[in-house]
Amino acid sequence: MLVNGVWQENWQPVQSKDDEGRFIRQTSSFRNWVTPDGKPGPTGAGGFRAEQGRYHLYVAYICPWASRTLMVRELKGLQDVIGVTVVNPRLTDQGWQLGDYPGADEDALNGVRYMHELYTRADPQISGRATVPVLWDRQTGTIVNNESADIVRMLNSAFAGIVNEGPDLHPEDLAGEIALLNDFIYRNLNNGVYQAGFASSQKAYDEAYDRVFSALDELESCLADGRRYLFGDRLTETDVRLFVTLVRFDAAYHGLFKCNRNTLREMPHLHAYMRRILALEGIAGTVNIDHIKAGYYSIKALNPGGIVPAGPDAL
Repeated sequence: MLVNGVWQENWQPVQSKDDEGRFIRQTSSFRNWVTPDGKPGPTGAGGFRAEQGRYHLYVAYICPWASRTLMVRELKGLQDVIGVTVVNPRLTDQGWQLGDYPGADEDALNGVRYMHELYTRADPQISGRATVPVLWDRQTGTIVNNESADIVRMLNSAFAGIVNEGPDLHPEDLAGEIALLNDFIYRNLNNGVYQAGFASSQKAYDEAYDRVFSALDELESCLADGRRYLFGDRLTETDVRLFVTLVRFDAAYHGLFKCNRNTLREMPHLHAYMRRILALEGIAGTVNIDHIKAGYYSIKALNPGGIVPAGPDAL
């Protein structure tokens, strides 16, 4: 946790909670947007024009929010436009660390050891948590945005004048339906599994558990009609949002987060849907089961012994 630019305490998974013990997620600190012409986006200030090689992503394979941005980078063909640094999956007392784990990168761009150092470079007086993903501007040396939902939208459209590949993940004719289903998936699944895992009362856990499995049952029924994606044959950002939770379910949420009514493998339509998305070109490279297990099971509050389960070792 940063307070006025100074690291204050050991990293803790529970960001905040209400009087009933319900986990509350922190809001993002940086909300500027990359746009085709550099004009301001829906939030924040302008000055961030889409350019080849100007922007860089800091991500963690463990993190579903960061993995959204990696997926869209692949789907939109932006691998040569936007660089990537992968952090260490194991959570340390100072939060996300760079390097010192197979498949994790040293910070060749800025030379920092911990993500919180990058945050204080962007804002020396910042207070809050140093999260991933981070979209970094190499030209001005600052964080553009650390909200995955915003970054996904930017990657989908802002760079079309440089690389125009892949599906439109937020088509205008589906915008209203996407917003509704995004909200349903966020409340009940993306954040719901965390509210179950980090609940600090039985009531809070029971509420979250029920929401998680009610939502999974509803989506299982929805996909039983044979549709390829949530909106038929059209891949959208909503599929990206759902996939990142499903692909972690059996490896982390079923055991560590106590979402254990059943595994995803026991839900044939959702499991097949997850596998279809995993098979899309480039997507398997955004999923690292070793990092996912090493990261989640490094959370001392939930797993004080640090023992990482042997399985599953593959998807």
